[in-house]
Amino acid sequence: MTATTGKATGSFTIKGWDEQPYAEAEGAPKLTHARVTTGYTGDLEGEGSYGLLMVYHQADATYTGYERFSGTLGGREGSFVLRLEGGFQDGAARTTWTVVEGTGTGDLTGLRGEGGYLARQGEAEVAYELRWSLG
Repeated sequence: MTATTGKATGSFTIKGWDEQPYAEAEGAPKLTHARVTTGYTGDLEGEGSYGLLMVYHQADATYTGYERFSGTLGGREGSFVLRLEGGFQDGAARTTWTVVEGTGTGDLTGLRGEGGYLARQGEAEVAYELRWSLG
């Protein structure tokens, strides 16, 4: 079987954000957990649901988490999980994505990929890119 490759581009919007602290100590960085839902348009059409673990140091933050995307990628229907790594600095969140191997379902079984986005504070829509391969 030959591999199919592509680059998915488009945008997403945050539909829901629920962030709660889970460990706070005076004089120490705050730790929070955020539950987030997103809506995707473009080459990715569908919805995402993810959890982030965040550590705040003054006005900046570092985070990691996992997102399950459900919908279509270039017309192929299924779901997959992304590992998110990033940080918020100078009014922007820079996030890198890696498709977790073995998490693709349906027409997306065997999906591999990486990409990410840069979200500036106050932006309603955030542009993304995912370089992917199947097979």
